[in-house]
Amino acid sequence: MSALRIVAKNCREETEEVRVIKVAVVGVCGRMGTSLVSLAATDGNIELVGATEATGHASIGQCLGDFVPAAGPNVRVSDRIEAAACAADVIIDFTSPDATLAHAEYAVRSGKSMVIGTTGFEAEQRGDLLGLLRQIPCVFSPNMSVGVNVLFEISRQVASSLGDRYDAEIFETHHRGKEDSPSGTAIALAEAVAAGRGLLLENVARYERHGRIGERGDGEIGIQTLRGGDVVGDHTVMFLGDGERVELSHRASSRENFSAGAIRAAKWIPGKPPGVYMMRDVLGF
Repeated sequence: MSALRIVAKNCREETEEVRVIKVAVVGVCGRMGTSLVSLAATDGNIELVGATEATGHASIGQCLGDFVPAAGPNVRVSDRIEAAACAADVIIDFTSPDATLAHAEYAVRSGKSMVIGTTGFEAEQRGDLLGLLRQIPCVFSPNMSVGVNVLFEISRQVASSLGDRYDAEIFETHHRGKEDSPSGTAIALAEAVAAGRGLLLENVARYERHGRIGERGDGEIGIQTLRGGDVVGDHTVMFLGDGERVELSHRASSRENFSAGAIRAAKWIPGKPPGVYMMRDVLGF
């Protein structure tokens, strides 16, 4: 669907064609789902055409605008992705690994694009998901925040510059309700540090320390987790050398920065060749 917009250029009026992207949001009553719907409903280049929640949820059948006022009266919440996304160009998914896999299977069958921010996949689930996503255009990122994606890039560059003479540790803190640990963002940061050193994370990751464990191993990348309160998401990468340390931090005070990145990705992905893209592609890094 296209819309016409009148824009002023060089003191004269010109007509500019603007494509409106039709979007379905799954898991609309979750923390991220509500934020995504609010932003999508107020974006002039987005048309919100569908919304889902889990079977049995109290919102099923209700008008989305009844609990997210910006969404208006035209979308009802469904427990069937086939009904919610039939008119969509893009499905935005920040749900759970099992649900995301099912939504990806539907997207492949129906030729939909996807934007996925779900985390917590087991290795086998992740492999199955990537096999599906290679068949459609999809942005798949553990964190859609522009600031965090800049942090990924900086962490890789700093790790490359400092080398393994500096010990690398990553700390992440999230609200008490987060189910997966460590966060997908923390793992991605560790992968960036490992890549900067020319290593595979699986060979150097250390996820916990307890008891008499001896000295820190050479090249080890530590990833530590804190949970509590209503923390949206804090991440710090530390490079600890003899006599000095370098700290890189990102602290999120609102989910809107994640949602804004996902909406940006949803407007970018339509028309791209099938494949798995990251936010660094969306941002042009």
